[in-house]
Amino acid sequence: MSAHSPNQNHLLAALPTAEFERLAAHLELVPMALGEILYEPGGLMRHAYFPTTAIVSLHYVMESGASAETAGVGNEGIVGVSLFMGGDTTPSSAVVQTAGHGYRLASALLKQEFVRGGLMQRLLLRYTQALITQMTQTAACNRHHSIEQQLCRWLLLTLDRVSTQELVMTQELVASMLGVRREGITEAAGNLQRAGVIRYRRGHIAVLERSGLEQRVCECYATVKKELRRLLSDVQYRQGAEAVADHRFAPTARTA
Repeated sequence: MSAHSPNQNHLLAALPTAEFERLAAHLELVPMALGEILYEPGGLMRHAYFPTTAIVSLHYVMESGASAETAGVGNEGIVGVSLFMGGDTTPSSAVVQTAGHGYRLASALLKQEFVRGGLMQRLLLRYTQALITQMTQTAACNRHHSIEQQLCRWLLLTLDRVSTQELVMTQELVASMLGVRREGITEAAGNLQRAGVIRYRRGHIAVLERSGLEQRVCECYATVKKELRRLLSDVQYRQGAEAVADHRFAPTARTA
């Protein structure tokens, strides 16, 4: 899809017309480059971001400089939940994992809309619960499941948020996301490549057989996706918005 629209983000597409129109003039389309840092740990958060074609990785960074992804945010959500949960800073960082675009909104405007108590508030709170589920499931997965299972989970969640089967991603970056050694990713990716599930070359991972990932992944992938669908199962897209949104990572409900 070449044209950009706020409706490519599912939270914005679900807003009633009146609520969306209050925000529309203030939504700024921004390019999001691979590796761009949206938030630094402890830094003042001046904007919230609604990704459309980009994916943002939320990282916790240790004193040693080591980091691991706690959650990913794509067109299903918002980056900046701390803004309406009572804080203007966060101890984690937000880094663009997959280049693309998104819309940003000044923090004051997001807070103003949140305190109105309309559907925007309910959507944001439900999405926050889904995000917490993703974070806790990621923590359990990283502790109890193999690197290959973690890699399959991460690849599937990424595929659900993009419109391509080929990802621009180095093994070093994936290792950083999962908080594991690069050698572990090399071995896991090699196993998947020999099985004909993926093809890896020069910083590109092409998924050849999604079903192969689904057969090898742990239960964490389904848990995260099921919880998002459950929490947003009654969402209906604004008239016309359903024709723009990509529904692979979104609820199944539609407007008539």
